[in-house]
Amino acid sequence: MLHYTEARQRVVSIVSGQRPVLVTEIVPLAECAGRVLAVDVTADRDYPPFNRSTRDGYALRAEDSATVPASLRRAGEIRAGEAFQGRVSQTECVQIMTGAPVPDGADAVVMIEHTEMKGDQVLVKRAVSAGDNIVPCGSEARREEVLVTAGTPLGYPQVSLLGQVGCAQVPVFRRPRVAVLSTGDEVVAVDDTPGPVQIRNSNSYSLAAQIREYGGEPVLLGNARDEIKELERLVRRGLQEDLLLITGGVSMGKYDLVEVVLRGLGSEFHFDEVAIRPGRPAVFATCRGRFVFGLPGNPVSTMVTFELFAAPALAILAGAPAPALRFLKARLAVGVEQRTNLTMFLPAQLEGEGNEVAVRAVSYQGSGDAVAVARADCYLVVPETVNLLEAGGFVDVLLRRG
Repeated sequence: MLHYTEARQRVVSIVSGQRPVLVTEIVPLAECAGRVLAVDVTADRDYPPFNRSTRDGYALRAEDSATVPASLRRAGEIRAGEAFQGRVSQTECVQIMTGAPVPDGADAVVMIEHTEMKGDQVLVKRAVSAGDNIVPCGSEARREEVLVTAGTPLGYPQVSLLGQVGCAQVPVFRRPRVAVLSTGDEVVAVDDTPGPVQIRNSNSYSLAAQIREYGGEPVLLGNARDEIKELERLVRRGLQEDLLLITGGVSMGKYDLVEVVLRGLGSEFHFDEVAIRPGRPAVFATCRGRFVFGLPGNPVSTMVTFELFAAPALAILAGAPAPALRFLKARLAVGVEQRTNLTMFLPAQLEGEGNEVAVRAVSYQGSGDAVAVARADCYLVVPETVNLLEAGGFVDVLLRRG
């Protein structure tokens, strides 16, 4: 049985090696957030394109402030978006606003709170050195320097940068289409009234939300009853998309038919069990040129196994690198026992702030407890080699997207 890190690496290796050719499209800048950039974007000019003041104050020659207080003649004013016509001479200064270009002759800006106006004279009360409060031309980026590389998921900082360099139409990779199929005779649609022993199909919608977070486009196929012909028909339909996720039907029960159907369609199985709880019977396979994940049907198992295994596959298919799992260390608020030889991912909440962060496992009734995950904001990771995590010790916490 694979450790979860080995299983994840197997997914990354196989999907990276067999990823189909990516299709690009152009979208407006206002609509590119969450997409993956398809080309390198370069600087159209030096940034900043001039020596930029970082403070409201006075541009001057630093040597003129060597002895303070120093009285300098105010020779003019510069607002952002304007240029000073002239040059700052000895014992002169020019009032300048944040973001404005520093005039010729000046090599520093003294903050306005360190000065005092007396008629047309400015009394400088604090000395400055050359370069103080100035961002030099080209210090952020040089013309034609690559600013955002192809394969970068576009968040708001990248969107800002694309706008800064005039990239109004953005080449991005097409979103992968991800088929989502739930299984089980006990499952009914979310807008149906379930019987006493039935459950609504919430997994399809939680997966759709996770798929969107990783740059995919969910295609909901509904639910397949525990019957081979119907399941095969819907699996065939799902194989028309870029990726197929199946929830439920992957355990060892009499009516767990997903692996039976996948074998019948000629699948190659890369793993069908991982040493984790929840989510042990997770399946990863290749079937007819498509990648398929069989995720356990209990909602917490579905969420965890998507995050660990399906998410990196989806990111790669979207044109991005596989995202790293982000852990942090936090003090454990209440001790936790480990009774299995599996790595446990327990719904948990972070408490406190700054360097006083602690983590507490929420009340949890097992992998069917969607209420616990909704109350949590992370997963407390309990290693398979540890029998007891004691309160007060540092533990690993897996941050949860969304």
